[in-house]
Amino acid sequence: MTQHADDHALGQHAGVAELRLASGDPQLVPQNEALAEDLPLDRNQAILQATKQVASILKREGHAFALAGSVAVYAHGGTQNLQHDVDFCFRPEDAEAVAETLREAGLPVYAPPEDWLLKANCLGQQVDLIFELAHQPVTTELLARAEELSVDSVFMPVLSPTDLVHSLVAAFSEHHCDFGAVLPIARTLREKVDWDAVRQACGDAPMPDAFFYFLERLEVIPPRPKEEQ
Repeated sequence: MTQHADDHALGQHAGVAELRLASGDPQLVPQNEALAEDLPLDRNQAILQATKQVASILKREGHAFALAGSVAVYAHGGTQNLQHDVDFCFRPEDAEAVAETLREAGLPVYAPPEDWLLKANCLGQQVDLIFELAHQPVTTELLARAEELSVDSVFMPVLSPTDLVHSLVAAFSEHHCDFGAVLPIARTLREKVDWDAVRQACGDAPMPDAFFYFLERLEVIPPRPKEEQ
């Protein structure tokens, strides 16, 4: 779900070690495949199962992370209308350690052409391991603002509503500007978001500014005071 505009080779990204394709422990991978066969046909539940599995692994090993994307919206009270993958975010300097932890648990991990994330597969679902949100590295401060929430009965850190909405709105550009995908999220979380903080973080970027105007006209958020316009 999380969007990003600039794609480079992973090895070119500062602070992130070059990662190898991972086959995983051959004794553990069959377990992963066997669990996938037991998943219900409902795609939303399959995504939630993968979310819980990965979060449990990361928590067990003490990694700093936060759930992002559509499952994070669900955790904050959104509808169970999940996207095609699971999103977790973590700091760039933790990339190799997170990848190694998941490999040891039997999950295949690989580096895609994009230089701001890794990808894994859990229970037949794609998992994005993101270390850059809205063109900015994930920081300790951002993870510290995450809220501990229950996701289908498993507690895990989830991006705060303000950081979650900012990560989506700040990613708007001339090449990616899908207001329709973010509008229902803004409606769902509007009372939990510090909209002044989101506006300030986005600055004068034209696409986010257009989205804020769109939300104002739809009465999702109050208009900005005239003295600030």
